[in-house]
Amino acid sequence: MKIAIVTDAWHPQVNGVVRTLTHLTTELRAMGHDVLVISPDLFASIACPGYAEIRLAYRVGSKVARMLDAFAPDAVHISTEGPLGIKGRRYCLRRKLPFTTAFHTRFPEYLKAQYGVPEALTYAVLRRFHGPSRCIMVPTPSMQAELESHGFKRVRQWTRGVDTELFKPREKAFLDLPRPIFINVGRVSVEKNIEAFLSLDLPGTKVVVGDGPAMQSMQARFKQAVFVGAKKGEDLARHYAAADVFVFPSKTDTFGLVVLEALSSGVPVAAYPVTGPKDIIESDDLGALDDDLQTAALQALKLDGARCREFALTKSWRKCAEQFYQNLHRIA
Repeated sequence: MKIAIVTDAWHPQVNGVVRTLTHLTTELRAMGHDVLVISPDLFASIACPGYAEIRLAYRVGSKVARMLDAFAPDAVHISTEGPLGIKGRRYCLRRKLPFTTAFHTRFPEYLKAQYGVPEALTYAVLRRFHGPSRCIMVPTPSMQAELESHGFKRVRQWTRGVDTELFKPREKAFLDLPRPIFINVGRVSVEKNIEAFLSLDLPGTKVVVGDGPAMQSMQARFKQAVFVGAKKGEDLARHYAAADVFVFPSKTDTFGLVVLEALSSGVPVAAYPVTGPKDIIESDDLGALDDDLQTAALQALKLDGARCREFALTKSWRKCAEQFYQNLHRIA
């Protein structure tokens, strides 16, 4: 099948959407499919206000249409709701081509947290964007139920995977810090609720891996925490594996790939019982979910990392790609 993926999220961005699409395209090609990715690196771009590392394509003109015409796809997937996603959607509607979309980011909650925009207004805009889609793909059952409660139609699940070769148990002495070590990996920003983690009264050391707009203010307020900045590849994997507990304070993620990466590294997870964590943490031997995050963190400290690793080995990117393909195949 010839599959076109239109996305506003792509390298050099570092986030769950980019990692998901990178692994997805790799697996689809390995399965024998021809994949075209239309992404911001193919266009002139500007920094997204408030998120300098995110580049938004501009002066797109008719280039998206010309690329899609030349490729002649059997299926079009519009991954994001940005400038390229809008162009891809318009192309399909004008040519009366069926297409699928994905709900990767909870913009209503993010915009409410950052700028006070009413969630109902943003959900209305997103319902309009996704309305013509033949299939809106979401990563978890709870996210599907939530979108359906907001009036979205034709919502189907599309799972996620983890690179178990990269993220695996390693020598914990990599981090020479007082133990136990409680770690968080992700964007240091308001919507990620990082303050909830840093405010906990926990023994040992709190470590933050990542960067973001709230980095400086959090470093100034929480001087006992260790901020190591953004990490990639083997360096990132070593940080995960060196921890005793992974703390995931976000209440706005649709999934949380970092949770799977921690489990694959043999590190139990502490989180709130919200969309994402409650879908991934299938049993209480993988992590602890509690409205009191401190209780969850201390409970997770008692768990066996070997069980976490065993569970993660069942979560492959190939399964992710196969489910994605099945969603496309139903409408192609």
